[in-house]
Amino acid sequence: MTTISPSLLACDFLNIESELGHFSNFKNIWFHLDIMDSHFVPNLTFGHPIVEKISKKTKIKLDAHFMVSNPEFFINTFKDFEIHNFTFHLEATTDPLSLIKKAKEYYPSVGISIKPNTECSLITDEILREIDLILIMSVEPGFGGQSFIEDTYSKIKYFKKLKDSSHPNLVIQVDGGVNKENSHKLIKAGANNLVAGSYIFKDGPSSYSAKIESLRS
Repeated sequence: MTTISPSLLACDFLNIESELGHFSNFKNIWFHLDIMDSHFVPNLTFGHPIVEKISKKTKIKLDAHFMVSNPEFFINTFKDFEIHNFTFHLEATTDPLSLIKKAKEYYPSVGISIKPNTECSLITDEILREIDLILIMSVEPGFGGQSFIEDTYSKIKYFKKLKDSSHPNLVIQVDGGVNKENSHKLIKAGANNLVAGSYIFKDGPSSYSAKIESLRS
């Protein structure tokens, strides 16, 4: 079953505890946390205090996506917040293997993300052997609500081929502009974890279950 990762960046932050509770009985979901530093990307989102509080209010797996210039700093400072998956950007480091090794000391799953214009081939086989997840950005990272970039499908197929040949446990995650119109095609191409923010949250809590199932079907 495809994992759906609601992006909390799009939720009602004034009522975040209630928002978390609406998902408590849903199966196979992660909460996606967009951590931005206003340097690597032109936006600033929530930091340590908010993530710590979220971690104490839910049992759903937390999936942290660090759009930051210094991911090595956050490996240490987030290690006590019950983060399941720690994803950093390939473009933010010159030594991804070292960062992966360090992150694996604290996090059950470690991922790497690539921006839309980054070549897939820069994720070497050596890197793929060490990571648990590849996050393909289908919009430019920094802001929610952007339009989906069509070239994403070819990137998914590229990593699906590598997954099938030699990395069977690799999670292929897609983030940006995901909705019911493109989710089936994304899954067919090889994605097995879909991040969605605006699509899930925009119509309020009564629609959350139906929105999540529409992405899977």
